[in-house]
Amino acid sequence: MAKTKRELFLKRRMRVRNKLRKFAGDRLRLSVHRSSKNISVQLIDDVKGITVAAASTLEKDLGFVGKNNVEASAKVGAAIAERAKKAGVTDCYFDRGGFLFHGKVKALADAAREGGLKF
Repeated sequence: MAKTKRELFLKRRMRVRNKLRKFAGDRLRLSVHRSSKNISVQLIDDVKGITVAAASTLEKDLGFVGKNNVEASAKVGAAIAERAKKAGVTDCYFDRGGFLFHGKVKALADAAREGGLKF
């Protein structure tokens, strides 16, 4: 039986997240969400249940409001790396959710790595 795109996405997201949790230890989770118009990322502490840092193209400071392209993703990745440094975080694991590690998601990850995050 054919599954909908949404069902396949949710299945892929849970597969990725469960694999990462096995190796996570006490590291934080860098969670990515991509919509058709924006991209956002959060640095989440799952043990305490809090968001340590966040960045999004919805922020006017970044200058990419309503944009969802590779340049905007790279800018968001650099911003989250800078905010993570301020919070004292260097190690995390990259939770791409159900999104493929390609294009915008890859640009965000590369920029975060260049900014000093290790994952």
